[in-house]
Amino acid sequence: MEEQAKQFIEALGGEDNIEEIEGCITRLRGTLVDPSKVDQKMLQSLRIVGRPIIMGNGIQVVVGTHAELIGTAMNKIMKDG
Repeated sequence: MEEQAKQFIEALGGEDNIEEIEGCITRLRGTLVDPSKVDQKMLQSLRIVGRPIIMGNGIQVVVGTHAELIGTAMNKIMKDG
């Protein structure tokens, strides 16, 4: 799960671009500094469902039932990094 979390961090523009992120039932939800830094092709390669929803600086990415695990791992990496 840690490797996948690192890939999501990179696809969302890196740690410096993620203000906050959390996993809910099927989605990663968060706030980005600059949504234009999101790598859409990389997200698609991570097998997300559909396209990310970007509203202002907010983002939602449907990743499936493991979203909470990914979100937790992403936060741990960013906190420890």
